[in-house]
Amino acid sequence: MLPRNLQAEQFAGYPPEAKTLAVANLRALQQLPLSFLPGLLRELIEYDFKFPAERTAIEKELANLSSLSEAQINQWFQSFAQLTLSSKLEHFDWINRPAQFFEQESAYLWTTHQLDAFRKAATDYGDRLRSTMSIEPLPIPRLGIAVIGQGVTTYDGSLFRKLRQYGTYFAQVKPESGLDLLLAAVATRAKAHPVPYGHWYVDGGQEANHSQLLTCVRYQALEPVRTALLRYMQTEIEKPGMGPEELRTNLARLSPSSLGMSPAGDAVLDRFQVKLLTEGSGTQIFSTTFAQWATREALRRAQPVTLLVRFAPRQRQRPMNELLSAGHDQPNLDFIGSLIDADMGAYYHWINQQRLAGAERSSFLVWFEGHNQALAIAPSLPHGAASSSAIDLGSLLSLVTS
Repeated sequence: MLPRNLQAEQFAGYPPEAKTLAVANLRALQQLPLSFLPGLLRELIEYDFKFPAERTAIEKELANLSSLSEAQINQWFQSFAQLTLSSKLEHFDWINRPAQFFEQESAYLWTTHQLDAFRKAATDYGDRLRSTMSIEPLPIPRLGIAVIGQGVTTYDGSLFRKLRQYGTYFAQVKPESGLDLLLAAVATRAKAHPVPYGHWYVDGGQEANHSQLLTCVRYQALEPVRTALLRYMQTEIEKPGMGPEELRTNLARLSPSSLGMSPAGDAVLDRFQVKLLTEGSGTQIFSTTFAQWATREALRRAQPVTLLVRFAPRQRQRPMNELLSAGHDQPNLDFIGSLIDADMGAYYHWINQQRLAGAERSSFLVWFEGHNQALAIAPSLPHGAASSSAIDLGSLLSLVTS
């Protein structure tokens, strides 16, 4: 079936809010080429489980498409319309299975040497769409905090090397009650500027005491879910003929209830956590990878104004079959390797934060937990500088956010 034949009743299998939005914009959807539309439906079908920032983006995109004339639609999507698809793809159930269609379309475009044309068409469309979007002002400048090196007693190497050119290095930070001071400051921001899913705390280990105003994602709390997922993956891998593509498709179909999560939980956050574990590489078995990926995805999807991530020691590398087995042996922790991982994770945290709106006013702090080293980036602080003045983390954070 082609998009022009779409009917409202064909969205009956969509979640309630997604269905309402699709039907309200049916005329616009009917005018889009098949090479493009399932990619949009892949986002729309998940609308009920998306964060407010994602919902707003989908709503604005559909509103823009509905405002275009037929001539403008033809102009915007000419490059997509010129792509040829197989009859198999045309007969695929792309309405109810848009993600699977998108995977098969990508493979087909690659084998027919059309993938570069598709990428260019997608880039051009994205540029056009962004030019029509208004940027809502943030209620408060964005703040990122990374706490690294938990459990490391001594380390003689140089930290924050990739970040030093962008901020000020502090060599005499008072570490006493450091994490409590940071969490208290984050809680104060959340109370003063309440935003749904706007203030996050990601922890790669055991959580510290934190405000209930924060959206919290914890590696240790998800241990039963991770164990269930590893067992599922091991079972699937052992099936004859199971390849990476099939496994990825099967993982994408898993829901929170499939992995034993309570239906009484936060549906949006639970779906987010399942995607962290099923789409991320190593998030199921390495706490540092989990913390880094959770930070990346939270920034990309929820776009919070506050995000504190605390890295914890990960287990040492072992053969993949051992890592995937759902055993309960006490892992052998790699403290120094985890610190190095987290140091790079902090850099990626800042990079991803800078891709969001308001980057010129945002600030960032990374602290070596339990030690006197930290680095701060803020509009008010000099780049490539160093300070040997004694300062506690609460005062340092006030300096960063002033």
